[in-house]
Amino acid sequence: MVEGAVMKREVILDTETTGLDPASGHRIVEIGCIELAGGIRSGAFFHSYLNPERDIPDEATRVHGLTAQFLKDKPVFAEKVDDFLAFIAEDPLIIHNAGFDLRFINAEMARLGFAPIPFVRAVDTVSLARKKFPGASASLDALCKRFQIDLSARGKHGALLDAELLAEVYLELTGGRQAALAFDAGRVGADAPGPASPAEQAVLAARPFPPSAEELAAHAALLKYLKNPLWPVHSE
Repeated sequence: MVEGAVMKREVILDTETTGLDPASGHRIVEIGCIELAGGIRSGAFFHSYLNPERDIPDEATRVHGLTAQFLKDKPVFAEKVDDFLAFIAEDPLIIHNAGFDLRFINAEMARLGFAPIPFVRAVDTVSLARKKFPGASASLDALCKRFQIDLSARGKHGALLDAELLAEVYLELTGGRQAALAFDAGRVGADAPGPASPAEQAVLAARPFPPSAEELAAHAALLKYLKNPLWPVHSE
């Protein structure tokens, strides 16, 4: 890592709810967040089940498996809001179908007199997927299958589990798993690569000492077996 470099922090976020519309009185029943630091999962996370202080329709329980009986002794949102806000801080939020989750979160925030979370903070992975794969399904299941991400644990939806899956999907969508070494750094606009990761910076950094005679000889011997090598030996 480059000394003094600050790794970009992002938060993968997902919720489960009692229904589809907070304006109709539906509430959040689970929040899950995963921290990414420099495009890598740090191991830090936030997770809480929440008592929605209302009934849970059967159709919602069929999606996430959560019942009013299970949630009756769980904290309400007001008891977790400070911890939640401390975890997400001011960093970008990576959300699958961001409008849905942020509408619910902001409805909960409004009940407590908090300012809403701006939608501009969100990176919507549905939009990313539709741009990358026009016409293809952008559901989380479909993207996991496309990227060969293990879905065996996803019998039902779960906020923390889905955040973990989304973290893998997001890294695939943004090239985080197999980032190029930025040899095409001259590209501009939407096709321009992002900043090199710390690992890439280490690869791209100039070697502080020249190769030895033995290394040059070994390299020359290897090139005899390659057709049109990218790094031929140049005589001085």
